[in-house]
Amino acid sequence: MVMKDDILDKSPTEIMDILKQLGEPSFRVKQLLGWVYKGKRSFDEMTNLPKTTRIRLKERYMIGNVKQIKKITSDKGDTIKYLCLLHDGNIIECVVMRYDYGNTLCLSTQVGCRMGCSFCESTRQGLIRNLKVGEMVAQVLMVNADLGETGERNIRNIVLMGSGEPLDNFDNVVKFLGLIHDPNTLNISYRNITLSTCGLVSKIRELANMDIPITLAISLHAPNDALRRRIMPVASAYSVREIVEAAKYYFNRTGRRVSFEYSLIDGINDGVEQAEELGRLLADFPCHVNIIPINSIEGAPYRRSSAARIQLFEKTLRSTGIQVTRRRELGHDIGGACGQLKRGYLNNSEG
Repeated sequence: MVMKDDILDKSPTEIMDILKQLGEPSFRVKQLLGWVYKGKRSFDEMTNLPKTTRIRLKERYMIGNVKQIKKITSDKGDTIKYLCLLHDGNIIECVVMRYDYGNTLCLSTQVGCRMGCSFCESTRQGLIRNLKVGEMVAQVLMVNADLGETGERNIRNIVLMGSGEPLDNFDNVVKFLGLIHDPNTLNISYRNITLSTCGLVSKIRELANMDIPITLAISLHAPNDALRRRIMPVASAYSVREIVEAAKYYFNRTGRRVSFEYSLIDGINDGVEQAEELGRLLADFPCHVNIIPINSIEGAPYRRSSAARIQLFEKTLRSTGIQVTRRRELGHDIGGACGQLKRGYLNNSEG
């Protein structure tokens, strides 16, 4: 059986070409996109398109290829985690976090990850494959439909912080960003999108040159190369100094302040000495540090920092003049961290 192309992979320009080949006028593009991005999964429902056009589209294309197979809501109702099945049997996750300013969706960009961070669940099986554009879009549409009692867009903010390294799937991610930003699709402001990266320096600079002013969050987790290599194999490719210089380049090109993610690991990177060194590293750079106590992962050698060490690290770093926040922790009771729900599901299936 031949797999149909996914219409969600297509940009508005590509859809215009498709409809032009079918002999349709250009105004049909907006009609088709209107249906698709409202979550319609069947061309038959698109009643303002000619029947012959619907039939021909149906013969060649499908609409989305991501199926929800499990959904868990936290006790407080502030986090919802989805387990999703792809057409080839692979599984990904995405998470909705509810805030006063609107719902945020944390979505995946790859099946697995090859960055090898030792405290991360999603990298333990390595990289299986990149997600296609439509598979990222489908996560947004699936969640919008699941949350939606109204016709309004339910997801206001997008964070590319799920499974995978977004800049390792660069072309697909860039196309995805442009697609969800388009006023004829989801019209999500670039300012409402955050991309998290381990610090792929050349790709940070390439992204900076593309006039896509999203928020960049760099997973730093250490103030020096020796310590960073201990917990993040990707540190062998790029030095801490190179990453900070790339972040400054991004800020200067886009005007968007960069955040540095810093996961605290007990006795490893959470001391006063590391906080002071981090302050010196980022001095005179208008950035922001987001400290994150790590989630415990079965079989991993690291432990979560104590409350006292977290508080002292934060106080010390702030005293150096760096703006610091501690990330609000959501979803502990549902395995909110990347890869945890997938691991539990697979373990139960195998058992």
